[in-house]
Amino acid sequence: MEYSIRPARRNEARRIAELYRISSDGVADYIWTRLAQPGEDILAVGRKRYEREGTPFSYENCKLVDVRGSVVGMLVAFPMAVDEEYEETDPILVPYSALEEDRSYYICGMAVDEEHRGKGIGAGLLDEAERTCRQLGLEKLSLIVFEQNTGARRLYERHGYTERRRHRIVQHPLIHYTGDALLLVKNLG
Repeated sequence: MEYSIRPARRNEARRIAELYRISSDGVADYIWTRLAQPGEDILAVGRKRYEREGTPFSYENCKLVDVRGSVVGMLVAFPMAVDEEYEETDPILVPYSALEEDRSYYICGMAVDEEHRGKGIGAGLLDEAERTCRQLGLEKLSLIVFEQNTGARRLYERHGYTERRRHRIVQHPLIHYTGDALLLVKNLG
């Protein structure tokens, strides 16, 4: 299948939010529900977040996969700088904060529409992340995956990611998995 990977544009923030929602397996739903005004659609919250500039959760840190003029996948990634002074106070979000890997190129989200999975697009996005990581002069990539998301774990492990740490998930009705969240890291050096 022919596809291209390109930088996202601001006017594609809603599509980014749709795909990020898939990639987060409920975590985005939890966060965006907390940020939403009464009656506001949570995808509108996600769109507003990705329309911003100069912040990690921005269209500026997104790459989109284009197949015949349609966006079918995305990658959200940025350099991770852990603030040792910051302490996450929301118990639902503590596991994800605890698994951040300092001085890494953090793959925050990656998603491909279901009908386009299994065609090499995920591998292409991981290759794109690795190229960007090297261009930025970083020596490792990181991501968080749910232990129970075996398909995603297999993809990452096939591409050289190994488990560094794990943290128990705090169960919530919006979050799709239970068990542990895993920090996977790939060293380039």
